[in-house]
Amino acid sequence: MDRNSIKDTGILEQYLLGELSEDQRIEVENILKEDQELREYFYKIEDDFEKLAMENAISPPTYIKKSLLNSISEKKQITTDKDVIPINKKSQHSIYLAIAASLALLFIVSSGWLYNQWQNSQNNLQIVTEETLDLRNRIVVLEENLKETNTWYTAINNPNTIQLVLQGNQISPSSKAITYVNHKDKTVILNSKGLAELETNKTYQMWADVDGEMIDMGVIPADKEMIAMKYIENAESINITIEPAGGNDHPTVEQLISNVLL
Repeated sequence: MDRNSIKDTGILEQYLLGELSEDQRIEVENILKEDQELREYFYKIEDDFEKLAMENAISPPTYIKKSLLNSISEKKQITTDKDVIPINKKSQHSIYLAIAASLALLFIVSSGWLYNQWQNSQNNLQIVTEETLDLRNRIVVLEENLKETNTWYTAINNPNTIQLVLQGNQISPSSKAITYVNHKDKTVILNSKGLAELETNKTYQMWADVDGEMIDMGVIPADKEMIAMKYIENAESINITIEPAGGNDHPTVEQLISNVLL
């Protein structure tokens, strides 16, 4: 055993409560003798247990105190039919030791129960803390999603926004995308939800046709539905092609799946 394992596994608490085997107890005592820092840590646990027991002490009912005193009083003398024989000092000392041992045992049992309750409370507190943090993270994500949704909604419902539908051709007949172009604000938003799923080594890419030259408007990510694309001045049409994963610096014309005039 080393210092960290002793602290983390609760062996000192078990040692204090007398729950260790003889070999374990001897090993712990030897380590405590050699390790001052661990010894101070043990003293602190011992003090904490004592304070915890005192703070949570419950006064016994009065009849228990009365019964205990009567028992002690009775054991001070042994009565016969004729004589009263005083108990010797050795026996009296044994009685006091027995009472003290009983009280010590009661303290140990109570301390063990309180320690287990404390451990359970710590575990429950940890669970509540983790659940609260998880809930807080979810709320942050929801707020971000709501904010993003409001941004898209405001943009596509702007009076200056033009909605254009890009229908798939014979290469990808099931594909359909919607783009929202605002020439005043110079923004382009694409809803790619209707595009057919591609293989992992392929991607969609958008292009603007300006005087016969295809200019890149950006790669269309597969994991998003609403995307802000590049706005290109004087574009005559918007086009979508299938390109290698990561995009291309020039369009693969034979893989043109859709276009729409502006």
